[in-house]
Amino acid sequence: MSKAHIENDSYSMENEHYDELARNIEDLWGESFHFAARWNGESLREGMKRHEHFIALQLGLKPGDKVLDVGCGIGGPLREIARLSYASITGLNNSEAQIARGKELNRIAGVDKTCNLVKADFMKMPFPDSSFDAVYAIEATCHAPNVYECFKEIFRVLKPGQRFAAFECGRTDSFDTNNQEHRKIKEEIVICADLPDLRPTGHYLEALKQAGFEVIWEKDIAIDSPVPWYLPLDNNHKSWSDSCRIAMEYLLV
Repeated sequence: MSKAHIENDSYSMENEHYDELARNIEDLWGESFHFAARWNGESLREGMKRHEHFIALQLGLKPGDKVLDVGCGIGGPLREIARLSYASITGLNNSEAQIARGKELNRIAGVDKTCNLVKADFMKMPFPDSSFDAVYAIEATCHAPNVYECFKEIFRVLKPGQRFAAFECGRTDSFDTNNQEHRKIKEEIVICADLPDLRPTGHYLEALKQAGFEVIWEKDIAIDSPVPWYLPLDNNHKSWSDSCRIAMEYLLV
């Protein structure tokens, strides 16, 4: 069996997994399925909103802009950014259950006239070239079987000269493949988040460039975060960063 076929089978199983977990994730996590580095005194939800607003501001979104949310989950960030910017946002997700729930929540929030959710694979998006004024992804492209191919597809549907912004997790150069504790932490994250791998942050940057993007700005926001991003998962308050640096990266291209 070819490597590509194995990756596709794994990607399909991941989509089925998220169909099953859609409601459970919402009950535990709310409408936004992502982490957030936080300030002292800031709740998880407040931190999530701040990150979502930051991406909207970096993209310079304005009323009437056609925007794509790649891997939108049930649309929590989509609704938050739409209410902030008055942009028209299309969310793309390959989970039937999450799309159905997202459309229901769009109606409740009153953004269903300007925002839409489409069930599709972000590796093969059903949009013409140069369809969107801006594109963003929040902890979504880490699930791609091949990030270069994913970024190339994003580049295709984005209008020339416009921006793509992402908020992703990856491992830094401090990760030691020979360190058993490092490998254990990485494996826990891969299993918990159902990832194909926890890729190095440099892998994302290189893939973006190869896909045709110019990287304008990138930052590991985990470094300066007073409240660790992983705290909601860390019942023992054991700092993963004591043994293995996991970056939370802003990418603007």
